[in-house]
Amino acid sequence: MAARSRWPGLFWAVLSRRRAPGPGRCLSYQPHPPAPGTWSTELSRLSHGDLYRLSVTDPDRFWGSAAADRLRWAEPFHRVRDCDLSSGRIGWFLGGKLNVSVNCLDVHVEKHPDRVALIWERDEPGTEVKVTYRELLETTCRLANALKSHGINKGDRVAIYMSVSPLAVAAMLACARIGAVHTVVFAGFSSDALAGRIQDAGCKAVITFNEGVRGGRVIQLKAMVDAAVKTCPSVQHVFVCQRTETPAVMGERDVRLEEAMSSQPAVCAPEPLDSEDLLFLLYTSGSTGKPKGVVHTQAGYLLYASLTHQYVFDYRDGDVFGCVADVGWITGHSYVVYGPLCNGATTVLFESTPVYPNPGRYWETVERLRISQFYGAPTALRLLLKYGESWVKKYDRSSLRTLGSVGEPINHEAWHWFHSVVGEGRCPLVDTWWQTETGGVCIAPRPADEGAPIVPAMAMRPFFGIQPVLMGEKGEPLSGNDITGALCISQPWPGIARSIYGDHQRFVDAYFKPYPGFYFSGDGAYRSEDGFYQITGRMDDVINVSGHRLGTAEIEDALDEHPAVPETAVIGIPHDIKGEVPFAFVVLKEDLSDDAPAVLQQLRDLVATKIAKYAVPEHFLVVTRLPKTRSGKIMRRILRKVAMETTEDLGDVSTLDDPSVVKEIIEAHEEYRKQREEEKKK
Repeated sequence: MAARSRWPGLFWAVLSRRRAPGPGRCLSYQPHPPAPGTWSTELSRLSHGDLYRLSVTDPDRFWGSAAADRLRWAEPFHRVRDCDLSSGRIGWFLGGKLNVSVNCLDVHVEKHPDRVALIWERDEPGTEVKVTYRELLETTCRLANALKSHGINKGDRVAIYMSVSPLAVAAMLACARIGAVHTVVFAGFSSDALAGRIQDAGCKAVITFNEGVRGGRVIQLKAMVDAAVKTCPSVQHVFVCQRTETPAVMGERDVRLEEAMSSQPAVCAPEPLDSEDLLFLLYTSGSTGKPKGVVHTQAGYLLYASLTHQYVFDYRDGDVFGCVADVGWITGHSYVVYGPLCNGATTVLFESTPVYPNPGRYWETVERLRISQFYGAPTALRLLLKYGESWVKKYDRSSLRTLGSVGEPINHEAWHWFHSVVGEGRCPLVDTWWQTETGGVCIAPRPADEGAPIVPAMAMRPFFGIQPVLMGEKGEPLSGNDITGALCISQPWPGIARSIYGDHQRFVDAYFKPYPGFYFSGDGAYRSEDGFYQITGRMDDVINVSGHRLGTAEIEDALDEHPAVPETAVIGIPHDIKGEVPFAFVVLKEDLSDDAPAVLQQLRDLVATKIAKYAVPEHFLVVTRLPKTRSGKIMRRILRKVAMETTEDLGDVSTLDDPSVVKEIIEAHEEYRKQREEEKKK
């Protein structure tokens, strides 16, 4: 049973005690008028094709106009960009000063203070909380003042370890308002993972809840923080807010956030920040095992998040934007918080899971909140696909206008189900490709000229300013179409990451050294005969079978086309003769589990037909589910250890949505191993 929530009664009651004069504007902030831009006049008349050509042939004019027109500046920039990809030097809108929170809050409070900024879709359906732009600004200012009163200043790093909520958004914006650098750590990470990020960033403070609530389960957030900060001497204060009624155990450095905020004024002067001052760090897993703190800065990131949010998803004034990602991931940063709020949108904060309390949760939420754009992960769609169409069709989805997919390449079956069943065949489905390091969407079917086709399961078209290049095995750019290579980008764009925190050389080595002068994404891609791009998977998710290079995503896509298979994961394991062979973990629909032998033979034939006989997995293991993190990523290293029978050292499994899945898979593999031994004896 979910713990009872104390929100919004206590929190909003505290915040309503003191209200800022006027509509919430900060009178001490006197921005210079924006430099005259042509985006809304001359450029707005251009077709998509002409806009794209301008963005790559004259990026200074394109991005300079966009920045001047869309952002409010405290001081205008004097140079659009200064970049050298070979050395990892990236600078945009130099000389300019602005404040991100002003662009996300104050500018909208001036025009429509009572517009809803956030709809908090809490864990229990039907208990949503709406927060206006005025309320969010006042909350942000109180929180910012509370941070300052405890010694948090410009440049200090602050860890945010919270479930999805208005307070988590306010914490991010409060840091942005005073120039502190936030690093949001997903609230499903273990205390060790949290400690590692706090230590690397040198965080001065942590903001957390007593507990989190997700999928009907209670998560002990404060206890996790307590364990983490024992090894983090840089942390001076832990700010604790009550998400549930369970009292938090408070220590010497702990501060009750509601009390600290209630004594603060609802006005906080925003700090004018250089365009290239740090906005946030976001840690992503690296190939070495040590997480890397990806650095994003102020103006370029905000502009790119804003522009992609509007154009990729066809956002229009009055829409309700429903991105169901957690704020602990880059998708949550760019398309739950910064992009939508910069555009004055109403954005949904989804605290729950796709199947709580039942598999209709997403679509019931769409009906109740009248969501216009729905942006989710293929892994969630494949999960829901298993439950059939009835859970979708019982709810009204007529408010939907655009569907979006994020996080990994979407397979054909999930694409068609999402488009035809959820979107009733009438909503454009944008399969978006981008990364933590890119800041926002780089390749997607939209924007495009009116009537332009969308090809299923393809990212397709580069966004403004993005120039994809496919590289061959000798490091040469590949020309022409109907080719596959390493996906690189030839020119910088405003949203690109600036560094890895504390280790710029690692940044250069990872992204710019493999192909000098180009940004290397780490992904492979196919450019079709029509010039459209399809992501083929990570370059390191490649199997070499008897000299043939195979992307695991390619095999998975073939397997996923079978109607009995909602989800698969393929990894490579060593083979004495072939070098490596594919090992497929297969989830079958519940009513077909008895026909597993027949289905597996059909899968072998399917892969042989779709790819080649050498691509047919050597091993198939039927499992009920796959090990996934709470963001929906399949944890392939666990599958690899199971397949190679080295499960005595699985490493940290605390980031899994349900760690018990590991035991199930190990037991299934043990049965499979015994069956193979019996067959050999025969």
